[in-house]
Amino acid sequence: MSKDNDYEVGYGKPPKHTRFRKGQSGNARGRKQGSCNFQTDLEEVLEARVAIKENGQARKVTSQQAALRRLLEKALAGDPRALDRLLNLAEQLSDAKEARSAERSLSDEEADILRRYEETILTQALADGRLSDDGEAGDAQ
Repeated sequence: MSKDNDYEVGYGKPPKHTRFRKGQSGNARGRKQGSCNFQTDLEEVLEARVAIKENGQARKVTSQQAALRRLLEKALAGDPRALDRLLNLAEQLSDAKEARSAERSLSDEEADILRRYEETILTQALADGRLSDDGEAGDAQ
């Protein structure tokens, strides 16, 4: 062992000359300008407009809509895999809608808790003089 390196090199103890330098980035050049992640690319592809023929007329729809229409066509034609996939998507949509509606409504118990909390806050504000008896804000000074 030398003077500079008076510790044992091993697992979790790299030699000093191979360690990261202070103030020096491990990725000096960084990510390429304009590169996108998978989610951004997927959104872009699904939002791209494509031409389809519906009832003999040309229409432009998003590629997402075109894919869903194709899936529906296959399901209605009797493809069991397409039908299963379409039903799974419909179930996911239904679950998402149900979850959103459940978030918006409070149970009776939760509404009672909020009502009691509001009464407590109003009582404290009246006692502290921050609120007058008619419900108007008083002088805070």
